[in-house]
Amino acid sequence: MDYRRLGKSGLKVSEFSFGSWVTFGKQVDGGDAKTLMSAAYDAGVNFFDNAEGYEAGNSETLMGEALAALKWSRDSYIVSSKVFWGGTKPTQRGLSAKHVTEACHAALRRLQVDHLDLYFCHRPDIDTPIEETVRAMHNLITQGKILYWGTSEWSGQQITEAHLAARTHGLTPPTMEQPQYNLFERHKVEADYLPIYDTFGLGTTIWSPLASGLLTGKYNDGIPSDSRVNLPGYEWLRDQVQSEGGKARLVKVKALAKLAAEAAMPVHHLALLWCLQNPHVSTVILGASRKSQLKDNLSALDAKSKMTPDLMAAIEAIVQTKPDLPQRF
Repeated sequence: MDYRRLGKSGLKVSEFSFGSWVTFGKQVDGGDAKTLMSAAYDAGVNFFDNAEGYEAGNSETLMGEALAALKWSRDSYIVSSKVFWGGTKPTQRGLSAKHVTEACHAALRRLQVDHLDLYFCHRPDIDTPIEETVRAMHNLITQGKILYWGTSEWSGQQITEAHLAARTHGLTPPTMEQPQYNLFERHKVEADYLPIYDTFGLGTTIWSPLASGLLTGKYNDGIPSDSRVNLPGYEWLRDQVQSEGGKARLVKVKALAKLAAEAAMPVHHLALLWCLQNPHVSTVILGASRKSQLKDNLSALDAKSKMTPDLMAAIEAIVQTKPDLPQRF
């Protein structure tokens, strides 16, 4: 396992990290959570991602129980939470100072830690001034309850506004962003954020590197009964796979699978390693419901040397998803 700086910060995160979205509390119970986290940690993973909105906090509870049982030294791992969807009442949602603060306290209790290493604004909140959110995050940092704060699925403009608010009022700016990034979803990471990587030293902890399983090839011949698209509450994933756009992507996945086989690797390894070729990616968040699945994904790192310029060009020729860059670039 190699490690990369989280943007301009001094924090080193493992190239592959482990997240609990969809799995913990949905497909994975407490015992399995401990097994999966232990396997990841033993492989060198040091970042474990979570959010208040994952299974209404139950995902964090399971991760907290696993952390307590595993008894790792607190200075050897990184744990995160995200704030936005905490409940149905107006004070339980969004990025107001009240909810940002109380959600942090709740996450600390569920995760059974005394501080969060990373704390993300899970989405932008058009009803809350950015300065209010920035100040709330700054206050949590000065209190020692979080170490770094960031955003998830914010636009480059919104991140810029957060930095401006921080600079104007002497507050702590965001360090990282958690965007979706894969061979089919590239605009934010490769175009929208391009002007601010160097300006602000933005780090990225990317999610859905396999496009919700599409890039594993498991949907090439239909939808398996045990796949996540059949889980209650995730019907939108099924619709995504079965849409005309999803069918067009499957054609490309089949071509990518053939290319990957020629390079002596499975297509999902190709997709994961493709993400790591972008120097602006700090870490790729993996998800898994079985130990064998997690170990298989982690083993993709053994094939990093196969990602040659020729192979990258061949991938680009198949997917043809490279976004147009901002005019200044």
